[in-house]
Amino acid sequence: MGHVFDFKDARAYDRWFEDPRNSFEAELECRLMLEMLQPDRGDSVLEIGCGTGASLAPLLDKGLNATGIEPSPYMLDIAQEKLGGRVDLYRGYAEDLPFDDNSFNHACFMTTLEFVNNPHRAIEEACRVAKDRVFIGVLNRYAIKGIQRRLAGIFSASIYNHAKFFGVWELKKTIRSIAGPVPLSWRTVNQFPAAYGSFTRNLENSKIVQRCPFGAFVGMLAVLVPRFRTRPLAMRYKAKHTSGAVTG
Repeated sequence: MGHVFDFKDARAYDRWFEDPRNSFEAELECRLMLEMLQPDRGDSVLEIGCGTGASLAPLLDKGLNATGIEPSPYMLDIAQEKLGGRVDLYRGYAEDLPFDDNSFNHACFMTTLEFVNNPHRAIEEACRVAKDRVFIGVLNRYAIKGIQRRLAGIFSASIYNHAKFFGVWELKKTIRSIAGPVPLSWRTVNQFPAAYGSFTRNLENSKIVQRCPFGAFVGMLAVLVPRFRTRPLAMRYKAKHTSGAVTG
């Protein structure tokens, strides 16, 4: 099941997104998700671990049919308040999605894998319910900010005490073990501790800079081959009787 955000965690998470100082960072992450997914208008998208809906809103603004699933009722309350009836919201866990095979065009994680108990199983479920692409956005264990977050958790209570951080190579290996040799691509954003100046902002938007594996946020896209659950059926076959012996 992993770490489920309580009321205090949910409010702190929501305040982070409402803080203007964090708006550029959040915008970069959502833009990366949309640029890599490249969804068509009207496509269905499932966000696994949708939190308070901060990453669902850009999907809706692109004209997508968005669905969110989240284990924390406090997070879902805030998401419902912010998004209203524009999105279908479910309470559930990433490792056991209550949807049929290939139910959505796309599935995405936005800093969700860090808090699930079984990331491998969560990715496996995402690949099952999505038929086109899966986007995985994670906090980079090799980024300066990732190291700072882990060190801060040693000395004081932090939500990052419950988080598992990932790297590009580790994530690629995990996806390959689940989905097989499917096409994979990755980019990173939030390379710099503070991106407030126009020069730094331009660098952050550079596709060349985004190929650096040490940005604070890693986005990885898997293009899937559809899979179906099957069950064996008994085949009834009546052999034809032949007259006469067969001779060589």
